[in-house]
Amino acid sequence: MQKQNDNVMKTKLGIFLAIGLVLFTISSDASAQCAMCKAVVETNLEAGGSKGAGLNDGILYLMAFPYLAAVGFTILYFLQKKKTRNSLTE
Repeated sequence: MQKQNDNVMKTKLGIFLAIGLVLFTISSDASAQCAMCKAVVETNLEAGGSKGAGLNDGILYLMAFPYLAAVGFTILYFLQKKKTRNSLTE
């Protein structure tokens, strides 16, 4: 019984850490631009354009999906592992 409680706690801790990592990586204050992109955006904004205003948000949006996929697969892996262990102990 204690081993099962330990597994549940580890799973909850893993989920908590995964959510924390996702929230940490999705930040509006992050600057995720290469030097060339930054130069183009600054030039565009100085000239009165608005095309580069959402570039940083777009980069962060696209960057989040690999992390979400990794977290999702990790959660599925641990749930499957837990399910396999429970079926072996029964």
